[in-house]
Amino acid sequence: MASIGKIARRTFLFGAAAIVGGAAFGAWYVAKPAPNPLKPADGETALNAFVVIDAEGITLVSPRAEMGQGTETTWAALIAEELDVTLDQVRIIHGPPAKAYYNHAMMGEAVAGYDASSFQRSMGELMGHVGKVMSLQVTGGSTAMKDGYERMRVVGAATREVLVAAAAERLGVSASELVTDKGTVIAPDGTTIPYTELAEAAAEIEPPRIELRQPEEWKILRSSYPRGDIPAKTTGTAEFAIDTRLPGQRFAALRLAPNRAGVKEFDGFEVSRMPGVEKVVDLGDGIAVIANNTWVAQNAVNQIPVTWQDKAPYLADDAAITQALEAGFALEPNVTGRDDGDVENLPSDATTIEAEYRVPFLSHATMEPQSANAWFDGGKLRVWTGSQMPTFALAVAADEAGLSEDDVEFNVTYLGGGFGRRGEVDFVRYATRIAKELPGTPVLLTYSREEDMTHDFYRPAAIARLSGAVKDGAAVMLDGRVSSAPVIEPALTRAAGFAPGGPDMTLTEGLGNQPYAIPNYRARGYAVPDMPPVGFWRSVGNSLNGFFMESFVDELAHAAGADPLQFRMDMTRDEFLPAWECLNAVKEMSGWTGTTPDGVGRGVAMCYSFGSPVAMVIEVRDEDGLVRLSNAWIAADPGVALNPDNIRAQLTGAMVYGLSAAMGEEITFDGGAVQQVNFPDYEPLRMNQMPQVEVRVLEVQEHLGGVGEIGTPPAAPALANALFDLRGERYRSLPLNKAVDFVI
Repeated sequence: MASIGKIARRTFLFGAAAIVGGAAFGAWYVAKPAPNPLKPADGETALNAFVVIDAEGITLVSPRAEMGQGTETTWAALIAEELDVTLDQVRIIHGPPAKAYYNHAMMGEAVAGYDASSFQRSMGELMGHVGKVMSLQVTGGSTAMKDGYERMRVVGAATREVLVAAAAERLGVSASELVTDKGTVIAPDGTTIPYTELAEAAAEIEPPRIELRQPEEWKILRSSYPRGDIPAKTTGTAEFAIDTRLPGQRFAALRLAPNRAGVKEFDGFEVSRMPGVEKVVDLGDGIAVIANNTWVAQNAVNQIPVTWQDKAPYLADDAAITQALEAGFALEPNVTGRDDGDVENLPSDATTIEAEYRVPFLSHATMEPQSANAWFDGGKLRVWTGSQMPTFALAVAADEAGLSEDDVEFNVTYLGGGFGRRGEVDFVRYATRIAKELPGTPVLLTYSREEDMTHDFYRPAAIARLSGAVKDGAAVMLDGRVSSAPVIEPALTRAAGFAPGGPDMTLTEGLGNQPYAIPNYRARGYAVPDMPPVGFWRSVGNSLNGFFMESFVDELAHAAGADPLQFRMDMTRDEFLPAWECLNAVKEMSGWTGTTPDGVGRGVAMCYSFGSPVAMVIEVRDEDGLVRLSNAWIAADPGVALNPDNIRAQLTGAMVYGLSAAMGEEITFDGGAVQQVNFPDYEPLRMNQMPQVEVRVLEVQEHLGGVGEIGTPPAAPALANALFDLRGERYRSLPLNKAVDFVI
């Protein structure tokens, strides 16, 4: 099997391998392609960055991080579908950080929405190329499939056509007489030529114009096919950053200032003499120990006497944070996510309601704590880590090492969870800083769970104040205001050293862009300064605004005397039919009647995020005063179900992530230090708390939407609304375990 290290260093042997296909074909030839990062040596051929054909078979260079969401396999399926190969004939590796692997879909998301016009979508296509200028190789925003959907199929089709052309030249027949199947070109007389024998000649052929196959012709896409990463993960042979082992491997652990204020003084002398300890490192804002194994390093670093600086560089306790969030509503709005009609002047006979909601900071709590393996020899640096932004992480590593980016080899491993946390670069910077202290020796840095949780970049806390009005059973006004920390500017500044100006749309996403026909509808976000460090968290602003919006829509329904599910269906049918279809699907699956027996509660929520609507119904039951989640029904419409089984898994997993946050997760601060340090303090959903889940994947909407994050936003409001149906009490603050005892 090919390895990215080999490809990066020697690329492909001429006569044994060729790269064909890529972003320069068809509709994607909008601008000059980015340079191919795979540099050939003498006698080697490298025509593009995505598909490798050599004597071993076919390798796909997949430039998106695999962190459990199945991206690798679906990218392979996109290629394989047009290339006429089976998935077991395709190997997958992660490309090196490079401009060529920019995410075209990420920038285009800025102008996309459920009601986007053709012109706006065209503008989004053009804006996508800005990602190339920024070297925006990013896995996030549920954009991987939107980015690869056409590009990778074009790659596969163009590759197939040059292979057919090469076969036609060899056989002396017209290309139109040839067909392809399972990695071979087949002539009318039955002669078959494997792709591997045609690669060298195909590399010299200019690809013709190609036509993508129609969905009804697909053999792989839209069917159920297994993920390629599962066998290795099941057998424990998959390699994550934390698993990497190199010759002479050493291990490191760190301890950072609890309030992120830095080190005043420390004494590492006694620890430096402990068996297995090789060096104590001053990080400036923390300390680290290099040792012969991780456990020695972590034990040693925790025994070093240290005095930390006193003052946190942000509001240091919950009371001050809450006061600032409350005062945030007096600021000028940072963003107005929607402003339809006139929310100030309403009919005198309309019924008005108001409500305030609150959510806490949240940690990413990835199963694999932050880790990176760095090998510095003075003139070169090699890094192995899981990264959602590898081009930015490489730049940070080069800067920390004092090297040019050309002197850094950056290897992206599997990620043991990401959720946005692996888009940060702190673990890469620290790993490089530590490796410089032991030149010529690889050093694997692993955060302890305690350091990982207390030095995260959190989902922001927020307060929302909503007002609304109903008349004749329908919503006639909704005015939402959210006070929270901005996310985009600090996160991009940490990762890339710069951030675009302008409003932070994460403050109102999930609140202002919902497909409800409400004539008077406004959403404003207020950016509160001096908050603890925040970052991108699974579904970002939708995670909190989904709770605010769908809890309040439920309150509007009850104020209108309407069934909560039908109330939503009435507002979506003419506004955005796919959302209505999702609601109708969960109505059918759950057998929703609008009434529940004593001891049972049901709640519904519908959220549009990342281009896809999702509806969810959650059922709860009272068990001797404790609450059990008994059933959940989910319906989503991503437009095209490229891998239905994987989509169902992603929707279920995202729901679990949202339920965990809703029920029992919270990050609090005292003296600038996070008070939760491990899973006993920050408890996710337990296996025995998991409801039975039924998922339906729809294909109603015209455009391809995202999948990986969309199941998270509706989880909290669906649960809170179910609890209202069960108990008649509105819970407007999370986590819910402060007011509700759940079955454990």
